Amino acid sequence: MRRTAPFLTIFVIQAVCAFFFVSDILASVLGVETTPVSWETRELMEIGASVGLVLGVVVGGLMLHRALRDRTHAVRDRNEAEERLRRASGAFMDLLHERFAEWGLTPSERDVALFAIKGLSTAEIAGLRMTSEGTVKAQTNAIYRKAGVSGRPQLLSLFIDDLMREDGAVRLAANQTGDAA
Repeated sequence: MRRTAPFLTIFVIQAVCAFFFVSDILASVLGVETTPVSWETRELMEIGASVGLVLGVVVGGLMLHRALRDRTHAVRDRNEAEERLRRASGAFMDLLHERFAEWGLTPSERDVALFAIKGLSTAEIAGLRMTSEGTVKAQTNAIYRKAGVSGRPQLLSLFIDDLMREDGAVRLAANQTGDAA
């Protein structure tokens, strides 16, 4: 609230100044009789109103500059986050391929394991691979046996655990800097 108080004050001053000019013009156009004031007082009022309007333009410009700067920072931050996510995805894929090789998965089992980790159902995997659900079930059982797990949640948790362990963090950091782990 403290940051907006000066801007709100400037806005109110600018609104009063604009009201002064507009009411003065309308009074002249509509022929409304007003109590005359001395020309010195009138000049001071016009100078004050002009300063208020100029101040409003300056503050508006500053606020626009700040908004554009914040937007630029937000876009840069989003781009950096997307890049980190892309690198993490790459590290995850590297980890998948390493584990698949360690377990000795066949190319078909690798495909099925990847689809299973992505969350596809047995029927969806069978449809994508143009095989029967029985074949996919047999392949997933072989994958679980080779990985030493009893089901899909445990299979996925192996990779999550690897990424969360210290050496997984090193792997992610190495991918982010472009160094080999």
